[in-house]
Amino acid sequence: MNVEKRPFGKAYGNAVDMYTMTVDSGASVSIITFGGAINKLLVPDREGKLADIVCGYDDMSGYLGSDGYQGALIGRVANRIANGKFSLDGVEYDLYINNNKNHLHGGKVGFSHKIWDAEARVEEDGCVLDLYYTSPDGEENYPGTLKVKVSYKLSQDNALHITYRAETDKKTIINLTNHAYFNLGGYASGKIFDHELWLDADTFVVTDDELIPTGEFASVEGTAFDFREPKTIGRDFDLSYRPLEVAGGYDHCINFVKREQPMSAPRMRAYDEKSGRVMEVYTTEPCAQFYSANFMKNPNYPFKGGYPQAAQNAFCLETQRMPDSVNHPNFTDCTLNAGEVYESTTIYKFLTK
Repeated sequence: MNVEKRPFGKAYGNAVDMYTMTVDSGASVSIITFGGAINKLLVPDREGKLADIVCGYDDMSGYLGSDGYQGALIGRVANRIANGKFSLDGVEYDLYINNNKNHLHGGKVGFSHKIWDAEARVEEDGCVLDLYYTSPDGEENYPGTLKVKVSYKLSQDNALHITYRAETDKKTIINLTNHAYFNLGGYASGKIFDHELWLDADTFVVTDDELIPTGEFASVEGTAFDFREPKTIGRDFDLSYRPLEVAGGYDHCINFVKREQPMSAPRMRAYDEKSGRVMEVYTTEPCAQFYSANFMKNPNYPFKGGYPQAAQNAFCLETQRMPDSVNHPNFTDCTLNAGEVYESTTIYKFLTK
């Protein structure tokens, strides 16, 4: 096992580094300090051959110019906030509008576009990269100074652990996630419609024509969102179903079946039959945004090796709290008080069959 550090480029005149953590199987993950983005993730197929299964860029130009959040940490609040408005204790806050008339993924310059401080180490059972960022009071008009630590760990069993921790000096809202785009056949292997997906979810968040929650939940029963039995992503993709048509595919928050010990078993599982790669997802979070990369089509910023962007060439499983939670009392609470600690863990474990 080892950790290597090298320069990756510059952002806003400041140096950006890449840390590559490798375990004994040969599996490795490369993370840049700009946005804490996962740039590469190499895991073996059923024959032991390694492939890079996440979308990313060869240099900083893609991360600075593209709006796809490839592999990045998202905050202060992931997903959408309706009209960029919310209230805490009678005080109304207006956020930056960057998605139609709504606020998305932390605003104009969210955590995905910050340079994080980094410390790396090798432990007995894996390699760890700790990232740190302090968001000052009023940044993007969010209240409170928020101190954030995100730890990436690649363990010897080919699992990528992401642990989030944050504290504030003033009541605020928070919802952190990672926006990795996966293709288990390799990021340059084309459409993900043949990937088999299982989701431990019985409802999803109903959204309007701007993908903003209405405040309602709907059963997955009899809908394209029913992955309680494994099926391919492409099987129901072209169904005449309004939520799919509005989003151009899957871009919805699915709610996990309630469980006393959420980390006791996986919540999601993806399988690529051609390579034999399996990805199991464990999380403490109550839901995830399942996104089929419908808007991943920017021709100006090709991925690593010059591979062009194309919709549905990857998928995201972004573990998080429900979108626009602050404006829906019946949703999962996203507030954080002074003196409290925000903690969240998600594990992406890679197997073969």
